Parts: sequence; structure tokens; C-alpha cells
Amino acid sequence: MIKVSIVEDDNRIRESLAVLIDGGENIRCISSYATAEEAVEKIPTRKPDVVLMDINLPKMSGIECVRKLKTLLPKLQILMLTMYEDDDLVFQSLMAGASGYLVKRTSPAELLQAIEEVHSGASPMSGKIARTVVEYFQRLQSASPQEENLSKREQEILDLLVKGYRYKEIADALSISFETVRSHLKNIYDKMHVHSRTEAVVKYLRR
Repeated sequence: MIKVSIVEDDNRIRESLAVLIDGGENIRCISSYATAEEAVEKIPTRKPDVVLMDINLPKMSGIECVRKLKTLLPKLQILMLTMYEDDDLVFQSLMAGASGYLVKRTSPAELLQAIEEVHSGASPMSGKIARTVVEYFQRLQSASPQEENLSKREQEILDLLVKGYRYKEIADALSISFETVRSHLKNIYDKMHVHSRTEAVVKYLRR
């Protein structure tokens, strides 16, 4: 039996997902949460096999929730289920520890199959999302990272980017201003010959 927890702030969607999961073969919804804070507090005690995670949550984001849960439960499989197809959100989710990424218009049958797949070690993704991931790696295939030219502070910022930190979180973690972070990021992009945080991170991970 695959035990599933849901993190979704929309009551209707959360309840519909629970009904769908409970109707699947060998899959059960054991808990659901409307906020990331509640999920971080309670999921470690419930110990589900798979978590369905929304991104746009009231306070703590779904991406930050993923990062915290993976720290507490490294083997937990997390499947993003969101309306967003933004490239940066896809890569931030995966870098935070998510094992798959689906959009909410995914059919019920495909969602149940994805839960089984992520539980078995696969990384299910909606078609457009998978193409996005492939295209980024293809685009950077011949490029070599230039992180050896980065200053110590720039390297620290890049390391936090790889962990999925947002700019304000980086500023807080390093006790520097938001504008200082933006200035360092511009230098990082210039040195690595990239144009976004996503390209910088993907290039860094390919080193």
C-alpha cells in the first residue's frame, strides 16, 4: 500500500485529490494539509511514502516546504502538482528535492500512475515540463562551468541557489542586503555566461 499525503491550500482540490487517491488500487491518502507549516510539523510523524505538493501556498511556499521535508525525511518522494509551468519554478522544485513535476490538468489516471512511478523510483513529469528539462541540458551540453572564477562570496551565493533558496533567503542567510545579492548574481551570470538562475544552476550541476 502506497501511503500518500497532500499539501494543497484549496479545500475543493485537496478533498478531490483525497477521494481520487483513495479510489486507486494499493494507494491511500493518509493525511492532507492546507499549509506548508502544518505539513512540515506533521508529515514526519505520519511518514507517508509520497507527498503531492502545491507550490503557491499561503505563507511558506511549496518549494521551501519540499526543502525542509527532504532535510527531515531524505527518502521521502515528493511530487509537485501545480498550475505553474514556469522554468525557474520547475528547476527550483527539482533542486529542492522534488522527484517529479505535474500540472494540475493531469488526468486522474495519469496522476495515479505518476504516484506509483515516483514511489518506484521514477521521476514523472508532464510532457511540456520534461521537454523544458531536456532542452536546458541540451542547450548547456557543450558549455563548461566557470565557477573557478567566482569569488568566495559568489560561490556561497551559487551554492544557496543550487539548494533552491530565493534571493531574500540568500540575503538573510548571509546577512547581506537584497540589493547586494542581486549585484553578486549579475557578476555570477556574467562569469558563467548565463542569463538566469536556472541556467546558472543547471550549468553548475553539470560540472
